[in-house]
Amino acid sequence: MNFDKIIFVCTGNTCRSPMAEAIYISMTTAERIPCISRGTVVLFPEPTNPKADTVLANHNLVSEHHESCQLSEEDITENTLVLTMTERQKNQVLETFGEETCVYTIKEFNGETGDVVDPYGGTIVEYEECYNDLAKLIRKTVYKLEEDGIEKNVEEEQ
Repeated sequence: MNFDKIIFVCTGNTCRSPMAEAIYISMTTAERIPCISRGTVVLFPEPTNPKADTVLANHNLVSEHHESCQLSEEDITENTLVLTMTERQKNQVLETFGEETCVYTIKEFNGETGDVVDPYGGTIVEYEECYNDLAKLIRKTVYKLEEDGIEKNVEEEQ
């Protein structure tokens, strides 16, 4: 399938999915498949969690002007790849937007099992561990998309 957009999804869209979005952007060129991040439960707009911002900054990345946003029907087309952080979020997306939605957990998409652990409320070390997990998974995602002929222009590993 040729994807025209990637959506990284977590619960509140303040930690994992904005970090995933920033990592993905840093690993690809301007010709990349566009990506956004969204949440499954966003009651009002919030900035990225300060600990997530700190970890991103430690890796010379930013989540520019990010405000949390609820995943909506308008976000998803028939060519959208939705990558969730957990199996529960994947099931929520399928229940809300239908079985025809192309949705995987990010680990499932990369042949792994389990969920990306939510660092919310944890220490900066836990946020760093989450970042490292996401960086590995997103690198695999970029390579997989490239192998499938979907993502054509990937920068060299940093």
